[in-house]
Amino acid sequence: MKQLFLLAASLLLLAGCAASPDSGPEAPAARALAERVLGKDARHFVFRTIDADSDVFRIESQGRKTVISGNNANSMAVGLNHYLKYFCNVNVGWFVWDEVVLPEKFPVVAEPIEIKARVEERFFLNYCTFGYTMPWWHWDEWEHFIDWMALNGVNLPLAITGQESIWYQVWTELGLSDEEVRNYFTGPAHLPWHRMLNIDRWGGPLPVSWLVGQEKLQKQIVARERELNMKPVLPAFAGHVPPELRRLYPDAQIDRMSDWAGFDEDQWPHFLDPMDPLFPQIQKKFLEKEIEIYGTDHIYGIDLFNEMIPKSWDPEYLARVSRQTYESLAAADPEGTWLQMTWLFYNERQYWTPDKIQPYITSYPADKSLLLDYYCERMEVWQRTDRYYGVPYIWCYLGNFGGNTYLAGNPNEVNKLIENTFANGGENFRGIGSTLEGFDVNPFMYQYIFEKAWDFDTHKDLDAYARVVADSRTGKVDENARKAWSILFKEIYHDRSVPGHSPLMNLRPSFGRSSSYHSSVRYTYDNDRLREAIQLLLAADGRGSAYAFDVVNLTRQWLSNNFDTLSFQYKEAYDARDRERLDKTRDRMLAILDEMDRLLGSQTYFLVGKWIADARGWGADATEANYFESNARDLLTSWGDRGNMLTDYANRTLSGLVGSYYKGRWELFFDAVEKSLDAGEPLDEPALTEAYKDWEYAWWHDRPGSFPSEPVGDGIALARQILSE
Repeated sequence: MKQLFLLAASLLLLAGCAASPDSGPEAPAARALAERVLGKDARHFVFRTIDADSDVFRIESQGRKTVISGNNANSMAVGLNHYLKYFCNVNVGWFVWDEVVLPEKFPVVAEPIEIKARVEERFFLNYCTFGYTMPWWHWDEWEHFIDWMALNGVNLPLAITGQESIWYQVWTELGLSDEEVRNYFTGPAHLPWHRMLNIDRWGGPLPVSWLVGQEKLQKQIVARERELNMKPVLPAFAGHVPPELRRLYPDAQIDRMSDWAGFDEDQWPHFLDPMDPLFPQIQKKFLEKEIEIYGTDHIYGIDLFNEMIPKSWDPEYLARVSRQTYESLAAADPEGTWLQMTWLFYNERQYWTPDKIQPYITSYPADKSLLLDYYCERMEVWQRTDRYYGVPYIWCYLGNFGGNTYLAGNPNEVNKLIENTFANGGENFRGIGSTLEGFDVNPFMYQYIFEKAWDFDTHKDLDAYARVVADSRTGKVDENARKAWSILFKEIYHDRSVPGHSPLMNLRPSFGRSSSYHSSVRYTYDNDRLREAIQLLLAADGRGSAYAFDVVNLTRQWLSNNFDTLSFQYKEAYDARDRERLDKTRDRMLAILDEMDRLLGSQTYFLVGKWIADARGWGADATEANYFESNARDLLTSWGDRGNMLTDYANRTLSGLVGSYYKGRWELFFDAVEKSLDAGEPLDEPALTEAYKDWEYAWWHDRPGSFPSEPVGDGIALARQILSE
């Protein structure tokens, strides 16, 4: 009898230490995400579906389990991420190779917490991201990234992969040939600008294997996004047509658009006027096929005049064009909502004045429209348009151009801007998002943006939030790390990103203005203070991939800034005709390039070899692999043909690029300078620019050299060594 009593008592005790199992229809998707991210440690968590009128999550401890409840799997994912970050000091990165280091013992939540979403929509991505970051991704990278989006509460992701497969079917069924259609597309890395009605043909023809592979990938992407309560934003017809369509429809109103970024005339796009009767026919045909293959959540991205000029600025014309575009969408999908970026209202703001914006965005029902206020850290268009005249909009942080690797971000200013939008942005303010052109070296900024979408106080106090970033990215609470991130938040991260953000080492060398069209090398902080922050991080002796990345990333920027200083000293030595000083400075600059290449080689993110290997991985044979590699190299360097005006727009401080491409240009420069000095003649800058163009073309077109696609060396040890020299 005594044994039975003890057994019963033991069972009651175990019951007190355990939570009931997962419950509700949303729990399985949250469970599957946790298992992908945490592996066997996902068993520590219980997921429960709760009823709620809006997005909400709840975290509490029950026995030895942590219970994450939410109205859907997306909210539960945010709750899981909140627990990992705020209770466990764990950072989950956006790349599949980012290590998740979990505590040996999961902390207890002393009191249950419940946090609600402040906004309905959380948007992520930019057309450009699919070129600057994602063109070569396979499913494993997408799968992890979709989990990252869910963990950060994204529920409105741009989903434009695989659309060329749909367009191929549309155009060939209308009567165009295989050759005409595949030549109309650009190369894979340049497809975002083809999709945005900027360029045609550059880097084509697009291989059939690419069309097939991307369609399969898109099916996986949208299925998983929907499983995690996201509404993928699919593309719709925006008037962009192959010029050969004129042969089949000679009466159609098809106009050649103006040039873009200096591309040749035969690469200029063609636009079918939305008021032409052919426009709704193509819209219907495209959407029927897209919905059949990818399904739909009834929200579509359509951008008519991105970085292009309409044929008329007459407000009545603009209203008719947008109204007709919407009606073509509504006819194809009566539930459809039109989402569009408002980058054009900023970028061409001298033309898009309020008297033109208002009729353009209010000519169709506001409840069928959603606008992305695209670059709010620079200009909030809602402020100059009377809150978009009542049309729903999402406040967006851009944060990066071209995938540039440069310390940039202004959390203090962003905090004030977002809080002001909550206070004064109007009832039509619907959400928060990010429209980054490429994943960059400041990942905490994007996590911060999405935390602003949830109703708790830590993200409003930047001193407190800096400590959270320090703890989660270092993997533990450490006062040195907290001091480092305090310096970073207060003194380093106070400038917004701008196009061409780059160190001088990444640009065409010159004694005058760089012939790289987009270049901005200015930084406004004390480089010695950056060094101090790095030394504090090294003293923290953190753990995990986020910590190692931060040490290497900050050391990379510090070295880059030193290179900038040396370049000015090199110019002084040249002006003084001091050959000894010139040679010593040159040698130190070349040594920094070599140091930089070794340091960067320790981190997967900083490997141009991985970018190239991933591109080659899409090739069905050696010829296609070489084609994809050339396209991948071109985007990061010339961007287009020899001497394109976008050369270096997507510059990045990557191992392989620094040691071969950028170093090669600097060696050309040093040789030319020394020869001019020896001959007593001025430096022939025009001739040097032509030499750069030849070098650049050969690097991406002829594909010289190969580069490691896996990290080599200990970046933390290398950073210690570099800072001690």
